[in-house]
Amino acid sequence: MDAFALPKDSADEKAARAAAIRLATKGAAEIPLKVMETAAKSYQLLSEMADRGNPASISEVGVGLLAVRACVEGAAMNVRINLGGLKDEKSKSALLEKLQKISAESESQFGRIIQVVESKLTQS
Repeated sequence: MDAFALPKDSADEKAARAAAIRLATKGAAEIPLKVMETAAKSYQLLSEMADRGNPASISEVGVGLLAVRACVEGAAMNVRINLGGLKDEKSKSALLEKLQKISAESESQFGRIIQVVESKLTQS
């Protein structure tokens, strides 16, 4: 928002404002992408908890899974909304590729771990 408030009276100001908007827009997409990456790291711990944790706490693993998945998907929405304003097609393509990779890995991990959780919920 600060970049949009920059002056735009002269050609130099317009160029500086446009550059600041491009940089800010790219950053606005990169930050939630980092959130996606960070949140997805939780799947490893949740997997271990599902496989070897206390059977009485398996529902907490399920809740954790849902929270991580929601975090990843919510952050992905923030990436996508910001990609819409990004004019640099090379950066846009690279960020979209990362988003798709993290999303696919997240769904895969979620699916595998939730099967373990569901099977142990029915055993109790």
